[in-house]
Amino acid sequence: MLSESEPPAAAASLPSATPPPPSSDEDFFSSVSVASTSSTSSPSTPIPSPPQLHPEIPISWPEDGTLTLAWVTNLMLAFDWSSKNLAPTELPSVLPVVVFDRLILTASKILHKEPNCVHIDGGSGLGNNSRVVVVGDVHGQLHDVLFLLRDAGFPSDDRFFVFNGDYVDRGAWGLETFLTLLAWKVFMPNRVFLLRGNHESKYCTSVYGFEKEVLAKYADSGKHVYRKCLGCFEGLPLASIIGDHVYTAHGGIFRSIAVTPAKRAKGKKNRKIVSNPDVTTLSLGSMEELLKARRSVLDPPWEGTNLIPGDVLWSDPSMKPGLSPNKERGIGLLWGPDCTEDFLKMLNLKLIIRSHEGPDAREKREGMEGMDQGYTIDHEVQSGKLITVFSAPDYPQFQATKDRYRNKGAYIILEPPNFDIPVYRSFEAVMPRPKVNPYYDFEDCIDSDEELDLASMAT
Repeated sequence: MLSESEPPAAAASLPSATPPPPSSDEDFFSSVSVASTSSTSSPSTPIPSPPQLHPEIPISWPEDGTLTLAWVTNLMLAFDWSSKNLAPTELPSVLPVVVFDRLILTASKILHKEPNCVHIDGGSGLGNNSRVVVVGDVHGQLHDVLFLLRDAGFPSDDRFFVFNGDYVDRGAWGLETFLTLLAWKVFMPNRVFLLRGNHESKYCTSVYGFEKEVLAKYADSGKHVYRKCLGCFEGLPLASIIGDHVYTAHGGIFRSIAVTPAKRAKGKKNRKIVSNPDVTTLSLGSMEELLKARRSVLDPPWEGTNLIPGDVLWSDPSMKPGLSPNKERGIGLLWGPDCTEDFLKMLNLKLIIRSHEGPDAREKREGMEGMDQGYTIDHEVQSGKLITVFSAPDYPQFQATKDRYRNKGAYIILEPPNFDIPVYRSFEAVMPRPKVNPYYDFEDCIDSDEELDLASMAT
């Protein structure tokens, strides 16, 4: 739930530079291939807020196409209120399809223009008074996301946010969660950065509930809404570099893709550069390779140059040295502390922040710490650290019971001057959650992503 604290005044004074969207989005979507300390601060315990004022609904798109702080906060209030007072099928009465279309198109146009790895530095406004909040998986847990935004402080001129993916699936409010974050992105495109998670894919959303959620909430328009969400997923960047020394990505690091010139048929013009998939020796990839990767691919086959996005979204750290295929997941890499050291050193970094693993996944990983506090320090090496942050407390929503994880969520604050010393903030889940039925069969569905049916993903 929303806390009682007011948003920072700096946020309210910020003008929006977002232009109004075009009248039709069909051309756009068809063109898309489809002084700090490192100590842990006191945990936050969400307290249910008093009865809220009725939001202004139905939500309408601003006449000039420019979002304001009042518009975004009303959207948050409307989603929170409707989750407690309306059936999911009544969501179109809160956010009409025409408004959804304008929001997702405007956000998509911003996201698709960003590079694979966004840089958050002095050139983008990062300064001595700035803070950067890094958020891990949130998985459709709307009320915890609303609390987190209030607890950390709304995005503002001096408060940047980097969301590390996995906005949807498992939780019952994936659509509202994703649209809330898109609204902040549209309102403050240079302060809010949304990265891609492995669940921002067609396969995962068809297995873990998001597709069914959208179809249930928007009925006859559900397929349209779902298709637009998939198109927006394609535009989400893969990684970020914060303050020159911090790398964030959903899964982690990535391999180098060996390229060899094909045989020349008739002169240089016909010469092609192709990836060599038969290379058996894995090595770390470069920033140049990451920037050239084709991020628009939603699902496997992960092959050729598509291996890099697969690595970034699906890889996991290990305590065992070396770089190897992630056989447990069937996709991505496993990398040891030596690879973390080499990656940090190669890119002149001091910190890697990744997400991707909740308490269910960590329970099955021998030698790796659990996720009960919402974060773990996985590798400490000479050049710096590797951290996993997970921001969905009491996860998974429908599976978590008193006898299970009861994990806290967490987010990380990076402060000046160098933004490379993490401050961890753990928080409890907002309780009680509104009663709602799950959108996937959690009793028969696998707990973690380690056993995905990759053969069906490729079909």
